[in-house]
Amino acid sequence: MELTIKASTIILTLGDITRETTDAIVNAANSRLAGGGGVDGAIHRAGGPGIMQECRKIGGCPTGQAVITTGGNLKAKYVIHTVGPRYQDGTRNEATLLRSAYLECLRLASKKHLRSIAFPAISTGAYGYPLPEAARIALQTTIDYLSSHQEIAQIKFVLYNQHSFEVFTEELEKIKDSLVSHGVGNTFH
Repeated sequence: MELTIKASTIILTLGDITRETTDAIVNAANSRLAGGGGVDGAIHRAGGPGIMQECRKIGGCPTGQAVITTGGNLKAKYVIHTVGPRYQDGTRNEATLLRSAYLECLRLASKKHLRSIAFPAISTGAYGYPLPEAARIALQTTIDYLSSHQEIAQIKFVLYNQHSFEVFTEELEKIKDSLVSHGVGNTFH
């Protein structure tokens, strides 16, 4: 599924983020930038030791923030590492921190003049964020950003399984319907 916001396109796809050819891919990292399981482990394995060497020099990244390294052996030129929140009960600022994680990645991409970026579903694996709410936050944050920043031409959400893809698609349909009902003139596919 695709959604066009001004000059930018949001794409939902099922796949392996480590194979993306976007200018940058986003890593759902831990605050120590120490590698780990899930997307983080896959990116470090595919990208090679150079990414970890850069992460060690950076030292860490607070929850809701983002840092950038080269892409190592990946097709993407850069990896933007962000730390999403661990979901506890929804009352500990989790939504604000998750929104910030996406926003800081987008800001870094704009600052580096990147034209394309691929995101995983941040915080929805080991960090336990409920997938529908996480998808809604990710998509709405991206749409809001693109409404005033057209420098990023393509933003992909690369979902690792069919269930995640379906939930993101459902949430994007809801947002699209809301935009249409409010007379926003965007193009939807």
